Amino acid sequence: MKINRRDLVPGGPGSVKMTPVDADDLWFVYNLIAHGDSVMAVTVRKVLRETSTGRDAERVKLKLEIKVEAIEYDKVGSVLRIRGKNVLENEYVKIGAFHTLEIELHRPFVLRKELWDSLALHVLNQASDPAASADLAVVLMQEGLAHILLVGRSLTTTRAKIETSIPRKHGPAIAGYQTALNKFFEHLLQAFLKHVDFNVVRCAVIASPGFTKDQFHRHLLLEAERRQLRPIIENKSRIVLVHTSSGYKHSLKEVLDAPNVMNMIKDTKAAQEVRVLKDFFDMLSNDPDRACYGPKHVEVAHERLAVQTLLITDELFRNADIPMRKKYVNLVNSVKDSGGTVHIFSSMHASGEQLAQLTGVAAILRFPLPELEDIEM
Repeated sequence: MKINRRDLVPGGPGSVKMTPVDADDLWFVYNLIAHGDSVMAVTVRKVLRETSTGRDAERVKLKLEIKVEAIEYDKVGSVLRIRGKNVLENEYVKIGAFHTLEIELHRPFVLRKELWDSLALHVLNQASDPAASADLAVVLMQEGLAHILLVGRSLTTTRAKIETSIPRKHGPAIAGYQTALNKFFEHLLQAFLKHVDFNVVRCAVIASPGFTKDQFHRHLLLEAERRQLRPIIENKSRIVLVHTSSGYKHSLKEVLDAPNVMNMIKDTKAAQEVRVLKDFFDMLSNDPDRACYGPKHVEVAHERLAVQTLLITDELFRNADIPMRKKYVNLVNSVKDSGGTVHIFSSMHASGEQLAQLTGVAAILRFPLPELEDIEM
């Protein structure tokens, strides 16, 4: 995210002019803009003009500022749609008229808030961190099916899906098996070259059940030498093989759990989320009185200063109910003030989805609280 101008008071009002430069940035903006904020951007609106022949419709470019009432994130189209009432005097659009602004990549806008709370500042600082980027490229595959995924700071995006019909390895169709497999590998190689940028990602993982990953890896390296594909030749030590149960996207969790992958991305946000969630589930299994989940249980545990690590999804902060958002912001601040650590999980990562299934909030405790069992969630 490029921050063009920053004019705000922490814990008070202010505005920030920013320009999203990648898909992760739009996700940050989605988490940053709340109901009641104001967003100003250049937009296009169809207006009617009186002419000698009647009324003509014309598309006019103008600057509008709207008070946010709804926000929609289009992951596929990489665009945010923000709907609200216009608050900026304009010859074409009345004050109070509804309009939908579209925030796209490389398009600057201004966000105004009455209150830049600690969570909004945390998201803004994360978004503007120049060191953060897509951390990992993953090829999840099995014979005839492959997904290329990019795992970023807060977003996992599918960049390509390759499907090819491959005949059975045995019987009369065996002659066509190798031809079909080579064709599949060639399509995947082209997608790999297009979507995996080693200047951005720390490593690329090829993952599959059985030996498909090894076969494709061998094909990749042989073709790289034959065609002198420098990005692959120069980075072959950063290509890691991992066993998974399938080539479908739900197997991404197995990739992120793999020790050889974790070692290469251990200081990234996605890896930290995976590690903390694993610690929570280990505690839940081995010492259940030192782990809890659900808003009520976590709240009671914190009242007793027992929360050592708080796990919470960003989804809870997008609540249109302002008092509810404030409640979770206060919980995060209070846990930090009492010496605890807080991990805010992205709901667009596999680990965030897992945490959302546990109500979106959980905690590892400093000491056992067996009495939590008796409190209704």
